[in-house]
Amino acid sequence: MKQYMLALALSALALTATNVVAEPMTAQDYFEIQQLYAKYNHAIDSGDAEGYADTFTPDGVFNNNAGRDALIKFIKDTWIGRMNGATRQHWNTNLMINGDSKAATGSVYLMLVDLATKPASIMTMAMYDDQLVKTPQGWRFTKRQTKRVGPPATATAPK
Repeated sequence: MKQYMLALALSALALTATNVVAEPMTAQDYFEIQQLYAKYNHAIDSGDAEGYADTFTPDGVFNNNAGRDALIKFIKDTWIGRMNGATRQHWNTNLMINGDSKAATGSVYLMLVDLATKPASIMTMAMYDDQLVKTPQGWRFTKRQTKRVGPPATATAPK
């Protein structure tokens, strides 16, 4: 019986050791994630493709762009090349972060402003839904998905 109880206690101890529970997020975690959001915006708005990709894990995903090479290509070919990204600025607000010391989810409103128009105009309103992970290099996005918010583009004015 003693051997059975000892084996049971050792098994429970082994299970506890392998199921390490992440600590709650610290104020430093929140700060670093907020800085990641700012770095993302500054990198995309300035056309810094490498800096943009650095905000993601190497296998990170932005909408349909998966992996570092695809993220860099998105900035160079699509954002700058076809979307005239050099004249646009990302404005984020109402950041919500949930998670622990190892992984988190985030959501934030996006207002994309076109600086080429006089006066500047709002191009779109959207929301980012994000998955983040803490890496040895700091917090990084593993997945970012945008979804448009507001009325559909074909909506008519109320009568």
